[in-house]
Amino acid sequence: MRAIGVVTGSRADYGIYVPLLRAIAADPSLELLLYATGAHLSPTFGETVTLIERDGFRVAERVEAALASDRPAGIAKAMGLATIGFAQVFSRRRPDLLVLLGDRFEMHAAAMAAVPFTIPLAHIHGGELTLGAIDEALRHSLTKLSHLHFTATDAYARRVVQMGEAPWRVAVSGALGLDNVATVPLLSRQALENLVGLPLDPAPVLVTMHPTTLEYESAARQAEQLCKALATVDRPIIFTAPNTDTAGYSIRREIEAFVRRVPRSRLIENLGTQAYFSLMAVAGAMVGNSSSGIIEAMTFHLPVINVGTRQEGRLRDVNVIDVGYDAVDIERGLEQALTPAMRQRLAGRPNLYGDGRAAERILAKLRDVPLDSSLLRKVFHDQPSPEGADWGAARHGG
Repeated sequence: MRAIGVVTGSRADYGIYVPLLRAIAADPSLELLLYATGAHLSPTFGETVTLIERDGFRVAERVEAALASDRPAGIAKAMGLATIGFAQVFSRRRPDLLVLLGDRFEMHAAAMAAVPFTIPLAHIHGGELTLGAIDEALRHSLTKLSHLHFTATDAYARRVVQMGEAPWRVAVSGALGLDNVATVPLLSRQALENLVGLPLDPAPVLVTMHPTTLEYESAARQAEQLCKALATVDRPIIFTAPNTDTAGYSIRREIEAFVRRVPRSRLIENLGTQAYFSLMAVAGAMVGNSSSGIIEAMTFHLPVINVGTRQEGRLRDVNVIDVGYDAVDIERGLEQALTPAMRQRLAGRPNLYGDGRAAERILAKLRDVPLDSSLLRKVFHDQPSPEGADWGAARHGG
């Protein structure tokens, strides 16, 4: 059997992975080795490793990457700790392929540990841009460390090739998270109301705000402005918890203070994919800076107010309204998003991120790709030089 290792560091990437995890587990020629790290092991973030096990998946290894703090030094130490942990895991048993998703520091730590073991890496969601986050550098670094690439769109595939990856290594799978939309049954409104502890009429505002890590010193002010704008909305407001990035606790404190003083609001630590999608299906609008607003929300024809620069550079559809950090900008975005005209504009539009069949495309490659020297030995794929380019002049400052 071919052993496929998969790294998950939080509820967010785990929810995206689920269709692929099920496909791997169901294939008699493959063995799933699931590695849980990061927020999954933290009581502060709900110790969500238990949710993985409740879904029926066996966790092969738990790799500690505990944050000493949410300051830069704490993040750097967590990266080092995770690298050591994955090195110990791979020394006990080396997977035949290791699957990594996105741009998180836990993923990068696993990739760095895998390099000396010559473990082939398969990367999902490469080629994308998030110009407001340190994730931008980590994602592109993961691309250069990886041997197979599964991108969400043609444009992202071209960018991966532009980075020197041979075209045969790159497949346009579509966004894996969209596979869930077709397979996860949505909760009824009554079940959702019981879960969040609020009536959801009128349609709620769903809020997912994470740190913009290149601007982490402004995180508290950005969250304060967001909450100031939300205070003007006479609707139920459902917050999901910010992730374990630099200054994540600063955002959490602002949200917790808002929830204490605004009875129509709730902070839900771990919604899970089913409840999250169910809320997207009934929400009037989504606010924040999560990639789910850019990628998955359009499938639900959900208007999204994208705050700030964290998702700058990602392809977006007409459901996304980009605003600044000031409360006035966010309020204007909310007013536009909550109009009937906005909903009419979105009706019937397809999602540019795929057709919900990413897992089968990824699985076929993981199962069938030859694990030989041609996979491990990467040769930089040069692009044709632009006509008339004078690289000598550029090198000498001419």
